[in-house]
Amino acid sequence: MFTALIKTLRPKQWAKNVFVFTALIFDRKLLDLGAFSRTLAGAALFSLIASAVYIFNDIADLEADRQHPIKKDRPIASGKISLPAAWGLGIILLAVALPLAYILSPGFLVICLVYFTLNLLYSSKLKHIPLIDVLVLASFYVLRVISGTTLIEVKRFSPWLYVVTSLFALFIGLGKRRAELVLQLNSSGSIRPVLDGYSVELLDQLINIVSGTTIVAYSLYTFSAPNLPENHSMMLTIPFVVYGIFRYLYLIQIGQGGAPEDIALLDRPLQAAIILWSACIMLIFYLY
Repeated sequence: MFTALIKTLRPKQWAKNVFVFTALIFDRKLLDLGAFSRTLAGAALFSLIASAVYIFNDIADLEADRQHPIKKDRPIASGKISLPAAWGLGIILLAVALPLAYILSPGFLVICLVYFTLNLLYSSKLKHIPLIDVLVLASFYVLRVISGTTLIEVKRFSPWLYVVTSLFALFIGLGKRRAELVLQLNSSGSIRPVLDGYSVELLDQLINIVSGTTIVAYSLYTFSAPNLPENHSMMLTIPFVVYGIFRYLYLIQIGQGGAPEDIALLDRPLQAAIILWSACIMLIFYLY
């Protein structure tokens, strides 16, 4: 039961909450212990709220998940966790996280409530509307970035990062839909009703548009944002971003694909690109 409960929380998904640290890192306050502690606490609370969202989503999608070749093994869909226990766990997570979010920052609580409400709308209606579904998925990443700005006093955070995050999140969301569509085409059942509104060709076109725009937007950020080093050393990070995007494209079109969080946690070349990009950011912002 304990293992099933932990699996229901989907701890692998917590990796997405690294976006809460965006404001801390790019405002050059990573070494500020107070700001770091507040951001770390915010990311932890966001993880609890996200886990509650996943639980309620699993409850809402119970019958559909039982028809899914992979999701049928989730604890709620497989019956390892009863519905009353799932409801109780989700409510407890919210009862713990929301009051603590308010104590941390009223603004942070507002963003958490927006995130939770939008997730409920997504689960009940929006995820069934082609294109709107991926736009909403992208907004979840942007909300994580915004939440980080409510936890610290922001002085040098560039609005360009909202643009880059939005485009990158769209890229990830479209890639996820493509992987799901390919899985559905290769199986006998329906994985997501919304996939009937997509085709592999359409998703490939959208991915090409968004991936190219993401590279351009990030490149513009590296030499046009007013808070960056005047020697344009941030441009040195562009190759790592380009390779990361190319690698993800390779994995979803040539490789086996899969969920973005699984790819990020399993693919060593992509991890290397992320680590080198992060190291370059640290050197430019904090040591150069």
